[in-house]
Amino acid sequence: GGGWGWYCAKTKPKQDHIAAAGLRHRLGLEVFSPRLRSEQTTIRGVVKRITEPVFPGYVFVRCFLDEHIGQIRHISGISGLVSFGGRIPQVPAEVLEDLRRCFGAEELLPLRKDPRPGDEVTVTRGAFMGMQALVLQSWPARRRVQILLEILGRPTPVEMDRRQVSLPRDSVAEWLPELARA
Repeated sequence: GGGWGWYCAKTKPKQDHIAAAGLRHRLGLEVFSPRLRSEQTTIRGVVKRITEPVFPGYVFVRCFLDEHIGQIRHISGISGLVSFGGRIPQVPAEVLEDLRRCFGAEELLPLRKDPRPGDEVTVTRGAFMGMQALVLQSWPARRRVQILLEILGRPTPVEMDRRQVSLPRDSVAEWLPELARA
């Protein structure tokens, strides 16, 4: 059996928020369902604010497993609890605490998607992977950036796809899945 602890519930597609609300309001349980807020520029140059779950398809719930398991499965938006080999594992409390500290009370972390001139970025893909660079120009609608790289000891402007560079604050999205696996 399982006692009090954090568990991971699997949600139905695009129903994370419904599942979280049901667990909170119908069962009175503590829920953690963090989101990232980013701004994306459309082709026409309109800035859209996008809020997306960090762990799409999952919410974390703190419950007394033996007592709540039946009720949790009947909450709208929930398809079941994550299990391995027939066992429903607890998520380490310290992992959850770290995440909650990082996301704050609103469970929301702003990410700025479009680099601006002067930003320092890291190249995350391609031949220059791992190199630090300075953004010279950014064309959000085209999803392109021009960065200054040091190639053979000489600063060289290079144009590349926006998705090949990461802002320092982007990196949180990269290590969160690692934490989830921890």
